[in-house]
Parts: sequence; C-alpha cells; structure tokens
Amino acid sequence: MISTQQLCVGFRTGSTAHTLFEGLDLHLPAGELVCFMGSNGVGKSTLLKTLAGLLPPLAGKIIGLDKNVALVLTDKITATNMTVYELVSFGQYPYLDWRVDFSASQQEIIEAAIRQVRLESLQHRKINELSDGQLQLVMIAKALAQQTPVILLDEPTAHLDLNNRVEVMNLLRSLSRKMNKSILVATHELDLALQTADRVWLATGDKKIKTGIPEDLVLDGTFDEVFQFKGFDLKTGKVEHEAHRNIKVQLAGTGYPFLWTKNALERSGYDVAEEAVIQITVYGESKTQWKMAGSLYESLSDLLAVLRLQ
Repeated sequence: MISTQQLCVGFRTGSTAHTLFEGLDLHLPAGELVCFMGSNGVGKSTLLKTLAGLLPPLAGKIIGLDKNVALVLTDKITATNMTVYELVSFGQYPYLDWRVDFSASQQEIIEAAIRQVRLESLQHRKINELSDGQLQLVMIAKALAQQTPVILLDEPTAHLDLNNRVEVMNLLRSLSRKMNKSILVATHELDLALQTADRVWLATGDKKIKTGIPEDLVLDGTFDEVFQFKGFDLKTGKVEHEAHRNIKVQLAGTGYPFLWTKNALERSGYDVAEEAVIQITVYGESKTQWKMAGSLYESLSDLLAVLRLQ
C-alpha cells in the first residue's frame, strides 16, 4: 500500500514552484478500489505520476514507493503492429536479464494476466485490430503482468462507451478484492465511481483532498461543493426537470415500471404529486400497462399522447 505524509505536489518552472496539492496525508489501502476525482485541470495526473515516482514531490513523504507500482496512462500506443501477448509481456520486462528471455514461470504470469481480463481469444491479435475498450483491457493486463501490489490508472474509461466503461470499472473492483491490490483510478465517471468505488479521493478547491466512502461525500455535500452541479440532483441521481405544464399527476405502482413512468412524466413537464385529479396506475413487470381514466395503454408513448390532450 501507499501512504503520504504532508505531501506537496506540483511542478517547477526554473526556481519557481507551482503547487497543485499541499499537506496531503493520504492512505491507499490494500484490497480496495479508490476513485480520485476533481474538476478538470486540478492536477489528478500530476498526483498519480508523483505517487508512481515519475515526478518528485515538492515536499513531504511518500511511503511505499520501495514496493513496485504499475502506472497505466492515457498515452497512445504507437507500436500497433505488436500482438496483445507481446504488449502484455512488457509488464515482465523489469524482471528480465540482459538475455531478454522469458522463463516458463514468467510466461505463465503473462498468460494469467491475459486470462484475468478475459482476452485469451485475442492474445495473438494485432493491437491495431482492437477496439478502444479491448485495448484498455490489454493495458490493465500489462499492469497485472508487472505483479505489483499497487496499480494507478489515469482515466482508464476515457472515450469508451457505457458498456465498456462499466466492464472496466467492475473488473478493477474485482481485481482489487480478489488479488488484494491497491488500485487508484483518476476518473470523471461520477456515476460509476459512486457505485463501484470503496473509497473516493475528492480534490477540493483549497489544494486539499478529502477522502471518504462515496455515500458520506454525497450526503455531507462535498460532491455538490466541489462540482457545483447545474440541473443535476446528486442525492437522487437524476437530472432536475421543470414542471412547465403546471399539471399535477398522481402515480401509483411499484418496481422499475413505476420509476421509468415517473421519469417519463417529469421529463415531459408534469408534476408527479401525491394527490392530483389525474390518476395513473402502472401494472405488471414483464408486460407493463398503464391505466388512466378507465382506459388501458400498452406503451408510455400512447399514454403521454393522450395525456397531452387533457
């Protein structure tokens, strides 16, 4: 694991120090996925590179750098003619001697890393033939092949679609627990971080980092203070809609059909209230129907079309 004591992070221009973070007492525990979040340009990448030993701290200490740290950055791969296996094998290069000859045990480490990200079928595929999501999994496998107790990743889900973003975050959470690794992810994926992270490091406006479990940082208002959400209610996880039709609707039902019906009504400008003249009831789970004024509707689209005539 890694911890810091009064760490000061930034960069120097000549003799001038530019401080991005100061007085950091952080702890990256084993077996946990930690998401590092903050506004654009706050210095997330700089902190990751400092924790990895690529940049010197301006002041303070980093404890744990004597243990190897794997760092996954967003830099583009230029040697795209190599195979997945060849790229993952670079994780073992720090342990090779001058002969650059993998032992049987090292080959097994590389193959195990590929299995852990479920890319066995692609291990002989060229890098330039992969999707962005597949390439990101390869980079994670390379970090696993390095066999370090700590993995730091900078925006691993950038430019990925939702399905691949979820896959990458779930994989990292699983690896942290099953392999007892300390995994720190710098990310903008607020929704995924809230649902997958064991802990969040949140960069505040005073060059500090506040840490805690995601739910505490939501409930105490820290997320709202840092990001200053516009039209988004973090406590409910929903975009705020204006009830511009000035029409109240009472809604009855349960489960997912009820929640999605409520979303459709609010998005369409209706005020869903406990008491209202217009009453809608949602029925069913596998086959959903809606009842309003004695009539049954087979789709929300049909229901909304009639409701607009009220």
